Amino acid sequence: MDMEIVFPGVGKRVDVKYRGFLIKTDQPVFAGGNGEAPAPFDYFLASIGACAGIYVLSFCEQRGLDYKNIKLVQKHEFDPKKRMISKITIEIQLPEDFPEKYKKALIHAANLCAVKQHMFDPPEFDIQTKTVPSE
Repeated sequence: MDMEIVFPGVGKRVDVKYRGFLIKTDQPVFAGGNGEAPAPFDYFLASIGACAGIYVLSFCEQRGLDYKNIKLVQKHEFDPKKRMISKITIEIQLPEDFPEKYKKALIHAANLCAVKQHMFDPPEFDIQTKTVPSE
């Protein structure tokens, strides 16, 4: 499950090759980039909401519930002293006819998100260098 991170030579672009996909990243203009793609941190934040979303979708599919009018809205609070996100709120917006008996269980399902779980039990990081022959 390796990812290859490459530098395409365009401003502050850093791209990721993974499972046949090319994930493009860039920095915003104020940070020296061209703003042509989301910044890496934007993908991190998006992964939290998308992960919660897949659990909500799966929950609804397993129970035969219509999910087409369900939407998740993710909000972030920023701590300027730490210069980090201090709180993430995910609001699951439901249609009026969504069954009341499933609302708490739906929240529980969203909380099972694997990205969120990794934040509570983070992996060890091992960053190394390796010299390789030129191509």
